[in-house]
Amino acid sequence: MRFAAVLNRDGGTLRTTDLPAFSEQMRKTLEAAGHSIDIDIVAGGDIEVALEKAAARRGVNVVLAGGGDGTISAAAALLMNRKKALAILPAGTMNLFARGLGIPQTLDAAVKSFADGEVIAVDIASANGRPFVHQFSVGLHAKMVQLRQKMEFGSRLGKMRASVRAAWVTIKNPPAMNVTLTIGEAEIITRTTGIGITNNLFGEGHLPYADNPTGGVLGIYIAVARQRGELAKFFLDMARG
Repeated sequence: MRFAAVLNRDGGTLRTTDLPAFSEQMRKTLEAAGHSIDIDIVAGGDIEVALEKAAARRGVNVVLAGGGDGTISAAAALLMNRKKALAILPAGTMNLFARGLGIPQTLDAAVKSFADGEVIAVDIASANGRPFVHQFSVGLHAKMVQLRQKMEFGSRLGKMRASVRAAWVTIKNPPAMNVTLTIGEAEIITRTTGIGITNNLFGEGHLPYADNPTGGVLGIYIAVARQRGELAKFFLDMARG
């Protein structure tokens, strides 16, 4: 197959990777398996344009996207309903969608899996017309992510620390909403601090990602914890699976 790779040089672990050396090794690995590959290394602000160009190239069978959640979400939305496959190079902090697909979490191992892997169809969901591959959320998680984005961090470990700080700020001043959810024949009326709608159900005993990416169902998770201690336990329980 012919691959077109787009690597976000500002994304996750790629920020601290020797990208020319990694790109050369990736080329050798894929060519040894009979594939061909074109590789573009771009800044985070240029990622969507680069992905669009990669998908538009004639003869390309697979677009390989390397970066964090933003890069992967943009690539999945672009390729949805197209006859081209997406290969995910997991370079983010948690790589939850990649974990659900069973993609190895180290860069070299992921590339080796692409060399002899098979193309499968998986689910993608949308909210307000915007596709998402992992989770759409309002309340707790959304506020935490917004706070974290305002913080400075230069590494994966730094991002994890920023996530902890953002979670603590959110716990100290949690959002609260009165909501009505209509799900089939059921109607749920409640006061909640957060709602997560997930692309397939989260598995148990690990980080929050779907064990079955082809289940064809949405997970609906409603957080009713309101007190600081309850919210701290909620975040800890999620981290522990």
